Amino acid sequence: MVPALPGDPAAPVAMEIVVPARNEARRLPDGLAALCRKVAQLPLSAAVLVVDSASTDGTAEVVRRWPLGPVPVRLLQSGRPGKGRAVRQGLLATSAPLVGFCDADMATDLATLDMVVRLLTAGTAMVVGSRAVPGSVVEDRHSAVRRAGAAAFRALAREIVPGATDTQCGFKFFSGPLVRTAAMHLRTTGFAFDIELIAICQRLGAQLTEIPVTWRDVPGSTFSVPQHSAATLWEMAAIWRRYRPDETVCPPAVVAASPGSAPAFPAAQPALPAVPAA
Repeated sequence: MVPALPGDPAAPVAMEIVVPARNEARRLPDGLAALCRKVAQLPLSAAVLVVDSASTDGTAEVVRRWPLGPVPVRLLQSGRPGKGRAVRQGLLATSAPLVGFCDADMATDLATLDMVVRLLTAGTAMVVGSRAVPGSVVEDRHSAVRRAGAAAFRALAREIVPGATDTQCGFKFFSGPLVRTAAMHLRTTGFAFDIELIAICQRLGAQLTEIPVTWRDVPGSTFSVPQHSAATLWEMAAIWRRYRPDETVCPPAVVAASPGSAPAFPAAQPALPAVPAA
């Protein structure tokens, strides 16, 4: 057998990281370079999949021109906008045993990937970065109005995923088979998709494990409070109707910066609505 070349996107890897990107031509080069540097240092093989979410700038061209290196980087294009739609498409295009996604701005310190890998390889099925658990360091330049809105959003999110401290940190990793099954059921196409994804994974039997992160606010976010708040609240209401909390869901676990034993992935207890038609 001919060995795979370094950076070969067709070579099998242990982990795939999905990066949704809409009009990120300016921020993506630095973020993608940082991600590739970190991924190359991990003790397992990994690849990056950038999902261009109907960008109108040169986002796709950044990925097409990405130089060959030790970390394969490939492009998947989504013809319609929506962060949830892009992440779902990316997750369903993976095949690795371990899968996750992070934002194009790399606002979460990528050193956190070391803890993620330790937990996933020890058997944890769902590892979610949280800016609200002990040990997190957050540099937040948002306005008081946006911070108040975020607090209200978190309170509503806990009605769907009880105990979760931060559903919107763009840094989440999973068992590949778990998250691909969950993505098949994912209906939310906008910014509230994280809540539904966590809720589905819980109903498939996975425990929510939150880890501390170092996070910095990076200018240029595509989320706009005036433009997206109403749609996001509507999405949350729809998610709540589909996934009301019940006693079969495992309570969240919090893992400190130096984790010990990892929570187990219990037997699946699926209680999911039908997969929507494509």
